[in-house]
Amino acid sequence: MVFPFHRRRDADETDLDLGELLAKAKAGDNGVREQLLRKYIPFVAKSASRASSRYISRGEDDEFSIALAAFNEAIDRYDGNRGSSFLGFADTVIRRRLIDYFRSREVRVPDIPMAEFEAGDDEEHPYNRIEIQKSLEIYEAHQTEAARREEIERYSAWLAEFGISLEELVELSPKHADARWNAMQVAKVIASRQAFSEYLLQKKSLPLKDLVEEVGMSRKTLERQRKYIIAIALILIGDFEMLREYIA
Repeated sequence: MVFPFHRRRDADETDLDLGELLAKAKAGDNGVREQLLRKYIPFVAKSASRASSRYISRGEDDEFSIALAAFNEAIDRYDGNRGSSFLGFADTVIRRRLIDYFRSREVRVPDIPMAEFEAGDDEEHPYNRIEIQKSLEIYEAHQTEAARREEIERYSAWLAEFGISLEELVELSPKHADARWNAMQVAKVIASRQAFSEYLLQKKSLPLKDLVEEVGMSRKTLERQRKYIIAIALILIGDFEMLREYIA
């Protein structure tokens, strides 16, 4: 199948500025990142079409937005020291993300047929500002999800040191809202008091005697909610910014 794109020079091999542009984009220069996205839209469309075994139309096929987001991802993941070309690496990332998409069908990107948003870059290659923005949003969503998974994995491993599994937390959670609130308050006290948090981390248990005096809760209740209190306290003590959002 021949795709209707103009053949371009192998920019990855001959464009001496590409490495510098990639470095700036990875360093947080969003202007340069958008410049790269615009410049390589023809490459992204061709790569997506090849991976999909059919012509992929911008603004009509979800696959194009997925591919553009994958190209965005490739900018951050590319390591020139490994010897591979950037475009070869980007093509691989695009193909893998589209395979994931075809398997799951969970990532849905709305069609963007609005021709009035079309514009042109300095080399007169058409691009769509909405498409680029959508690719950035998809990329950020992927990055957030990856960060959340990494955080949960770290949290799960830390819980295991206290004899608690992530799976049992649902069962450990107090059934009544007021009981959950009270347990969270105890966890906050532990996290806010250095002596309490150090005791928890060193002994892998609650400083029950001191907590009874501090929070006025019975020892029996503290023991019954021990694992839940510890689980919440660890979120507050550790570097778990995303998990903290779930704590009222």
